[in-house]
Amino acid sequence: MPLLLNAAHYVIGTTRSPTKADALRAAAVEPVVVDVFDAPALSAAVLEAHPDIVVHQLTDLPLGLDPSQMTEGTQRNARMRSQGTQNLVAAALGAGVRRLVAQSIAWMYAPGQEPHSENDPLDIDASGTRAITVAGVATLERLTTSSPPIDGVVLRYGHLYGPGTGTNTAEAPALHVDAAAWAAVLAIEKARRGIYNIAEPSGYLSTEKAQRELGFDANVRSNADA
Repeated sequence: MPLLLNAAHYVIGTTRSPTKADALRAAAVEPVVVDVFDAPALSAAVLEAHPDIVVHQLTDLPLGLDPSQMTEGTQRNARMRSQGTQNLVAAALGAGVRRLVAQSIAWMYAPGQEPHSENDPLDIDASGTRAITVAGVATLERLTTSSPPIDGVVLRYGHLYGPGTGTNTAEAPALHVDAAAWAAVLAIEKARRGIYNIAEPSGYLSTEKAQRELGFDANVRSNADA
């Protein structure tokens, strides 16, 4: 949000918790308390805000990615990506939103030749909890990129690390939170409809498209981290 404010964007932030509204307001963001699963309330909120661009980075995972809660959290997160995205897209269409930027993940590719490009298939034949995650990711990406006239952009983020994540390292494909935030700004201001791998260089996937079309640089850090 600070990057958007510094770029002179007017930012409205949503939260399900009334107690978090004050924190958004203190950050110069207009807060809206709404649950993405309450479709009528969400549609009304988006219509009233009438945004030009919606950034969808909703997740529903346990605090600190507690392993004992991850099975249930994976199911909740998949619902957020499927039903939550469906409600959000419907609300955006009703409000005349021009662009939707949605956060996805970059480690759901089917086994095959590496590095993976954005055109490679997702692992739809996965089993167990991975299958639940892949199904949610596939639904989010389909709804985002195939809901005209909305210009849908999907950012497949690597494993996040850095301030606020509880870790200073991450397994590949990795992504620092500052570079992730900058990629969202690039998607708002420069991206064309489609899917982009957003991560640090690794043997697992290619970020050439994001570098070429967005100017993405995984080494970007905020001044606070310098």
